[in-house]
Amino acid sequence: MNTHIDRIRKLVALQHVDDDIYAIEQELKTAPEEVEELARRFAGQEEQRNRILDKLQHLREQQKRLEQDIEGENSRIKKSKSKLMQVENDREYQAVVREMDNMERQSRGREEDRMTLQEEIALQESNLQEIDESWGSLKAELEVKRENLDSRLTEARAKLAEMENLRKETCGEVPEPVLKRYEFIRRRLNHPVIVPVDNGVCSGCHIAIPPQVFIELQRGKQILSCPNCQRLIYWTQHFSDPAAAAEPAPVQQHFFEDEHI
Repeated sequence: MNTHIDRIRKLVALQHVDDDIYAIEQELKTAPEEVEELARRFAGQEEQRNRILDKLQHLREQQKRLEQDIEGENSRIKKSKSKLMQVENDREYQAVVREMDNMERQSRGREEDRMTLQEEIALQESNLQEIDESWGSLKAELEVKRENLDSRLTEARAKLAEMENLRKETCGEVPEPVLKRYEFIRRRLNHPVIVPVDNGVCSGCHIAIPPQVFIELQRGKQILSCPNCQRLIYWTQHFSDPAAAAEPAPVQQHFFEDEHI
């Protein structure tokens, strides 16, 4: 059996474990962040909703005062009309008429104010109804996520501990010099450490590796790194056939027919 291919198999097995660990660590990080982001969105909606409620309260208080003023004005106009029937001379008559004209003019202005207020109240009630839909759904979603967060984190931590134990076992299968190289890269590069090369392209950085490096990779005589991203690399076809580990696939020279090596 090709020793280097066997070591790469063990590294890939370790990478699969680290993939799971990485996913769990991301879950532990993002789960609280998701709740916090949702809480921020809800707080923004609630602040907007409260502004509308405050405005509606102010408008309705204005409306109440205006209704009282209109009612008082109508009562005074009614009294003036009764007074008009009791005047004894033209001078008093003209004075009462002028007084009634002023009150009716004020009354018309207040009626216009009342209509404007009613339109604004209707607009704000429509705004409130619209925001209540998203506010209510966000509130319900936030409550559910907050309730589930603790159990979600507890489950992830338990899974992480399980995977850490599995990692220790898997590391024990990898020769120490190879493991040190893997861990050195793992501390310095973004996840993952070892990646496949397919059609001459590193799947870690998605850049084509030099033709000579690809030829050496196909031979499977050593563990190579991508010249661009420095991750460990392996040829996908070494793992496509269980028998490939015993006998590396022949070098595919035709791949580089147009290349100058």
